[in-house]
Order: sequence, then C-alpha cells, then structure tokens
Amino acid sequence: MHFGRGSRSSEREKEQALVECLEAHEGEVDHLYLLGDVFDGYIEYRHLVPKGFVRFQALLARWTDRGIPVTYLLGNHDPWHQDHFSAELGVTIVSDSTEATHFGHRLHLAHGDALTAEHQSRTWLRTLLRHPVSTRLYRALPADLGLGLARWVSRRLHDRDDAVPVADILHDRAQALLHRDGLDGVVLAHSHVPALQNGPTGVYANTGNWYEQRTFARLDEDGLHLRRWNGSRAQDIESVSL
Repeated sequence: MHFGRGSRSSEREKEQALVECLEAHEGEVDHLYLLGDVFDGYIEYRHLVPKGFVRFQALLARWTDRGIPVTYLLGNHDPWHQDHFSAELGVTIVSDSTEATHFGHRLHLAHGDALTAEHQSRTWLRTLLRHPVSTRLYRALPADLGLGLARWVSRRLHDRDDAVPVADILHDRAQALLHRDGLDGVVLAHSHVPALQNGPTGVYANTGNWYEQRTFARLDEDGLHLRRWNGSRAQDIESVSL
C-alpha cells in the first residue's frame, strides 16, 4: 500500500478502496497476510504512533476481535514497529518471513527485500536499518524529526528501486526456495510487479502493489488467484491450481 506516499486525497482514496475490498471478502477470510510496506515510512515510539489511516486499522482490530488472524510481515519501508499493531489491533508482527499451511498447501510468505538485498550486496543496508542501535537513535530524536528522517530514508529507497531487475531476482529466488524446501508456493511483494507463475516445483506469486494497480492474491480451495479490485468488485487476472 505504501500509505503516506501520495497526496492526502489520493491516500484517502487508496485507503477507502482497500477497506471496501477487504469488507467485500470479509465473510470468506480465514487469515489475512500483509506483505510489508503497508506504510511508505513508519517509525513508532513508546507512546506515539504516526497519525492517519485509522479506518484501515479499525478494520484490522474489528477482524481480530472476531477471531480472524492478521499477520503483518514487515517490509523495507516500515520495519520500525513496536507494539501498537500487536497490543492495540491484535495483529501478529513478523520481522522477516513465515511459513503457513492453508487448504493443505505449504507456503512461504515474505516481503522479499531480504532476498534482493542478498543478491544485490545490500544486506548491510537492511541490517543497518533494522539494527537495534539504529532504531534507538531514531527514537532518540524528537518525534516529528524522527518520522521525517524515516520518510527521507524511504524516499532514498525509492530512488534505488529498479522494478524489472527486482522482479527477476524475486522470481529466481522463489524458484530456488521451491526447489530446495519442497514448498507448494512462494508469495512475495517488494517488486511492485504482479506475477503468478506455475512451475515444475510449485507456484510463485507476487502481489504487485495496491497504490497503483489495486492487486492482491487470494488462496482458496480452487487454487491461488492474482486479483484486481476495480472499485466495486474483485476480478481474477490469473489463477493456478496448487
């Protein structure tokens, strides 16, 4: 979603569309996974959180109160969480990757930045941004200054993005995971390029991005679907059986 990336009006429209999409699926959801970069720049303090996007957060709280699990895998733009999402919204925060089994299918889920950082020799940058010392230094700054710095870093990360190579790297790394770990599927984000590919060793899906393309992935008993929200309903772009 990269909440906070655009103008106030475009961000409100983006949030409204996401809430409408999630509400349209509400009766069918067993588990919601957020694959990172929910925020374009986010840093949380002990007693303060960045303002905005409360309608989306309220939906998450409502779902977890009803017993629908929500898992938030942190991305490279929003790694600086503390306990607001877990304590107040009931969301499970995962700093790296996770494996889950649904409908009998074993999946690897992650944002994907760790895979590209290793390939592009940027592991040091990812480690630096997430290191406890760096995080403490951020939080030692006045809140507005710390959040401003986080957003500046986020813009610099955008400047380093190169969508096509990143998409290729994630595809290759997903295939390696499928071959090595005997998974049924790998679901990533990070590249902003939606993808759904069925290979000899399993399925690779990339959710693309919400802020431009309104794309997401859905797993059900029929298989894995890459979908787009068109403003009133979701339409399948591609589907594969697992």
